[in-house]
Amino acid sequence: MRSALIDLEPLRTSPPFRRLWIGRSLSGFGSQLAFVAVLFQIWQATGSTVWTGAAGLVQALPLVLLGLFAGALADRVDRRRCYLLATGGQAVFALLLAWQGLFAPLPPAGVLGLLAGQACCAALSAPAARTFAAQLLPARQLAAGLALQGVAFQGALLLGPALGGLLLARWGVGTCYLLDAVSFLAAALGAYGLPKSAAGERTARPGLGGLVDGLAFLARTPVVRGALLTDLAATVLAMPVSVFPEVNSERFGGSPRTLGLFLTALAVGGVAASLLSGVFTRLPRPGVVMFAGSAGWGAALLLFGLATNSLAALGFLALAGVADTVAVVARGTVVQSHTPAEYLGRVGAVEQMAGQAGPDLGNLRAGLVAGAGSAQTALVSGGLLCLLAVAALAAGGPELRAAAVGGGTGGNSPAGEGPA
Repeated sequence: MRSALIDLEPLRTSPPFRRLWIGRSLSGFGSQLAFVAVLFQIWQATGSTVWTGAAGLVQALPLVLLGLFAGALADRVDRRRCYLLATGGQAVFALLLAWQGLFAPLPPAGVLGLLAGQACCAALSAPAARTFAAQLLPARQLAAGLALQGVAFQGALLLGPALGGLLLARWGVGTCYLLDAVSFLAAALGAYGLPKSAAGERTARPGLGGLVDGLAFLARTPVVRGALLTDLAATVLAMPVSVFPEVNSERFGGSPRTLGLFLTALAVGGVAASLLSGVFTRLPRPGVVMFAGSAGWGAALLLFGLATNSLAALGFLALAGVADTVAVVARGTVVQSHTPAEYLGRVGAVEQMAGQAGPDLGNLRAGLVAGAGSAQTALVSGGLLCLLAVAALAAGGPELRAAAVGGGTGGNSPAGEGPA
C-alpha cells in the first residue's frame, strides 16, 4: 500500500524542489481565486457570456502566440532569473487588479487588459518553470516530481474556485486579487534560492534561428514528438467539456448541481490518481504508461457518452480524470527525460501550447459534432477516434514504447545540487 501512495522522495531529498513546489502550489490557489473574481466582476458589469468568455481568451492567446519565443529566450538566459522577473510582472498586474477591485473598479475592457498583461508574463515564465524539475531532480525521481506538481494543480482546481466563491461573498473581488498577488510572492520566494539554471553547453541562437532549431529537434526526435502527438490525439479528438450542458439537459434533468458535478468528477479522479501515483511513477517504461493512460481517457469518455445513469456517468468521468493524470505525468516524464538541457525551454513551450490549444480545439470539435448530430455522437466518436489514434501512435512508435526513465539525453542533475 505504501508503494502505491504518491512518492514524496523529491520533497524530502531536494530542498530547492521542495521550496519551489510549495511556492508554486500557493500560486496555483491564488490564480484560481483571481480567475473566479475576474469572471464575477465582468459578469456583474456586463451580464454577457461573451465578455466572460473573453476572459479565458485573453489568458490563452499570449501562451499560444508568445510561447515559442519565450521558450527560445529560456534556452538563452538564466532560467531562474527569467522566471523571477516574469513572476514579479504577474504580481504587479495582480496588485493593479486588486487596486481597481478595492478602490476604483475599471470597465470590463480595462480588467481584461490587465489580465492580458498578466498572461503575457505567464507566457514568459511557463517555459522556464517547466525546466526546473528535470534540472533539480535525478532521473529516477522525475516522474514523482511531476506527480507532485500534478496533485498541487488538481488540488487548486478542485478547491480554489469554492474558496474563491466564499471570499467573494465575504470580502469582494479586491481581496481575491490581493491574495493572488501575495501568492506570486510565495512563488518568487520558492524560486529565489534555486541554483542558476543555464541552458547547458549550447544556448539557443537568437531570433528565428533558435525557433527553427527547436522545431528541428522535435522533427528528428521521435520519442518527444510522439509524446506530444499522443497528447494532442487525446485532447483534440475526445475533449468533452463543451457538450456537458447538453448531456446534462438530455439525460439528467438539466440540474445545475449535476452539471457542476461533471467537472468536479474529473478533478476528483485527477486528485485520486495523483495521491496514488506511486502505482505508475515507479514503473520503468513511462511511454507505455502514457499510451495506457491516453487510451483509458478515450475509453472512459466513450462509456460516459453511452451512460444513462447519473452515478455511472460521474464514475466514468472520474475514471477519465484518473487516466488523464496518468497520461500527463507519464508524458512529462518522457518529454523532459529525453530532451537535452539546451532545448528544455523550447520543448516546454511547445508542450505548453499543445496543452492550451488541444483542449480548446477538442471542445470546438465536440461542439460542432454535437450541433450536427448529438452530444452522444460527439462523445462516442471522440472516444473511438482517440483510441484509434493512440493505437496507431503506439504501433508506429517503437522508440516511444521502449522509452525508459533516464534513457534520454536530458540534463538531470542530482537532487538539491547547487546553492540552497
